[in-house]
Amino acid sequence: MRFNELYNVLHKVPFEPFRIQLTNGQSHVIRHPDFAWLKRTSILIGLASGHDDIPDDHTECDLLHVVAIEPANGSRRRNGARPKKRPR
Repeated sequence: MRFNELYNVLHKVPFEPFRIQLTNGQSHVIRHPDFAWLKRTSILIGLASGHDDIPDDHTECDLLHVVAIEPANGSRRRNGARPKKRPR
């Protein structure tokens, strides 16, 4: 995934929580923009182990391994593309 695509999703106003899908099948939900730190070639994601969603650990994912972004509510976007509207 390109840096700019992920940057735009992280800085959308109002922010919408989203999930990133990785090439190895893992996924991570980003519930708040302060819990993700985008670098030139990777993203650091805060991981919460408690019930309060406050990160107490992190993981780093190479942007080359991010294959999809989807809203945390589930409708899927690949490579930053918007979901297609259904015909009426």
